[in-house]
Amino acid sequence: MQLEIRPDPAEVGRARRWARARLVGSGVGADEPLAETLILLVSELVTNAVVHTGLPAVLRLSLPGVEAKSESVPVRLEVADRSGLAPVPRWVDGDATGGRGLALVDGLADRWGWSREGAGKSIWCELDRFERPQQDTKAYDIEVAAYEGLAFEAV
Repeated sequence: MQLEIRPDPAEVGRARRWARARLVGSGVGADEPLAETLILLVSELVTNAVVHTGLPAVLRLSLPGVEAKSESVPVRLEVADRSGLAPVPRWVDGDATGGRGLALVDGLADRWGWSREGAGKSIWCELDRFERPQQDTKAYDIEVAAYEGLAFEAV
């Protein structure tokens, strides 16, 4: 599945809505961790393409095995643009309002990378379908809430 993206920041919202519709059509609930993570990744990669290239792009989404919740085939997201410039992760201070997109992709995706595609490039990321095991906290006699594999102690 793919969506043509115009070089307009309003396209980011359209890309998120399109991806949500594809997920729902594949049986993934909007509040599932996979959906929330994927929509955030769509937002980051499409924003990067629109803001940093000023050129049209193509959003591709591959949802193999989503209905069957297959553990062996990941969900894949790609954004191809016409710019031949390689993506460059930036290091920003705490006050910066941007520049964290690729760091976010690196932290949320199970794998990511980029490759040349014609005169441009494609930035891709993959999410595995398996559920992360919950941490057993009963042995410590504390109450812990888990979110996305991170644990937070209730104090």
